Amino acid sequence: MRFFFWFLLLLAPLAFALPGDNYVLAARDPYKNGERATLDRQLEALHHLPAVHRLEPWVRYWQLRQRLEDNGVDNESLRTQVGEFLASQSGTCVAEHMRGEWLKALGKQARWDPFQHDYPVLVAPDQELACYYLQARLSLQGDATVLDEVRPQLFGTLDLPDACQPLVEKLVSAGRLSAGDIWERIRRLLEARKLDQTAWMAQYLPAPQVPTATLLAGIADKPERYLDQLQLSAQPGRLEREMVLYAVQHLARSDAAAAASAWRKIQNAFSEEDRGYAWGQIAWMAARDHLPEALSWYQLAGATPLSDEQFAWATRAALRARNWPMTLSTIARMPARLASLPDWTYWQARALAALGRNDEVKALYRRISEQANFYGMLAAEELSRAILPPPQAAPLLREEMDEALGNPGLERALALIRLGMRTEGVREWDWAVRGMDDRQLLAAAAVAYRSQVYDRAISTADRTKVQHDYVLRYPAPFRELVNPRARELALDTGWVYGLMRQESRFVGSAKSGVGANGLMQLMPILPNGWPERSD
Repeated sequence: MRFFFWFLLLLAPLAFALPGDNYVLAARDPYKNGERATLDRQLEALHHLPAVHRLEPWVRYWQLRQRLEDNGVDNESLRTQVGEFLASQSGTCVAEHMRGEWLKALGKQARWDPFQHDYPVLVAPDQELACYYLQARLSLQGDATVLDEVRPQLFGTLDLPDACQPLVEKLVSAGRLSAGDIWERIRRLLEARKLDQTAWMAQYLPAPQVPTATLLAGIADKPERYLDQLQLSAQPGRLEREMVLYAVQHLARSDAAAAASAWRKIQNAFSEEDRGYAWGQIAWMAARDHLPEALSWYQLAGATPLSDEQFAWATRAALRARNWPMTLSTIARMPARLASLPDWTYWQARALAALGRNDEVKALYRRISEQANFYGMLAAEELSRAILPPPQAAPLLREEMDEALGNPGLERALALIRLGMRTEGVREWDWAVRGMDDRQLLAAAAVAYRSQVYDRAISTADRTKVQHDYVLRYPAPFRELVNPRARELALDTGWVYGLMRQESRFVGSAKSGVGANGLMQLMPILPNGWPERSD
């Protein structure tokens, strides 16, 4: 009986249309475009419906955001409205977003007392709010540990929001950020091609070391010409050295061999650390292009610290060359959190086996053989264990499905997605499934599946720890379209579905930044036979 109930649930898609959906849709663009009067009219129309529309809180949130932009935090009436909204929507996704916007408005005006009072209620602050909180602690309590918390954020590639910049200035004025530290951040930013952030960070360098925007743009545009025309000083200063390194790493992205050739001619004028950095960049790009020289260039990088991506590509290059000693040494140098992933654990075992160190191999295979993933299954195969499908979770009970179907957050999420507001819908969904146990997650995934929102079904079913449902993790929709076409093209349907799941999560409207479209993220073909790009 339970199976029959579950079967019916999957067959019957939910109908989500409600009176008033047109008002919500008509309010979205005015919110984006700053059309206050139009948005107010749509919200007023929603209020005249016989019943409260489930998306009314989102339209109210849009209105309050606009009023916050117009009136600021000092408007007493607006403060009251925001407080009433937060109280009425307590615990919801839209309340979290409203609180975040209110706190950002307080932070921009350095209103630290009310900011510090409201901040602890926030569940998931973003980096901007976290930096405002650090500013509040520094201002109100004189908490010097704040600077210790800011410093690690500088050595990644994430953009620092404006709220973090006063803290960086405090670090500089306190002598806690050296020119070397600033250049380390700039290197990461240049690797990520973030020239605007680079220019902002460079203002804290000593004046002779500050690169001009024209210089940075020129190297980014034509790194090979910069290196060809280079007249290196007998003792190059920091700015000159860093610009050469930038040109080398940027050239390596398009032509690693040319970058290696240019670097060999001048590398002796640089320190061992600089030489290692340049070879690490060149080797990384060469490995991505599957160049056989990548391994030798990685060896020239020596003990230079590598990023996770550089370690991963170094290991792949060693595996392609069947260079087992280098495979082992590269994995051994990885951070523990990276080396412990199932893929690198498996390849570490394979490398040890190839070198005859069999006493260490089985322990590594056993470590991952119970995991329900590709490398876990390969490890189980190496241990001669039968590969069986993981146990299927027991069918969902009616009361479990009723609870999921009645979850207001899931309802709002699906309604937003159906109306084309996928960004808001995904936020609502992720908020609603926080803290759910396996059974609740499976029920929520079943609701998404039933509503044909397959990406949410996959992401939610993927979160379970013990009880799993692989029908929900690996759906196969659109069979009436896929199967005939796959047969016609002699394609394996499993391959087709795997590609669609990986590329789009079955979101038909998915579009990549380079113009790939649809379920399989294919590029339009031009008359000359080349894929069209939207650079």
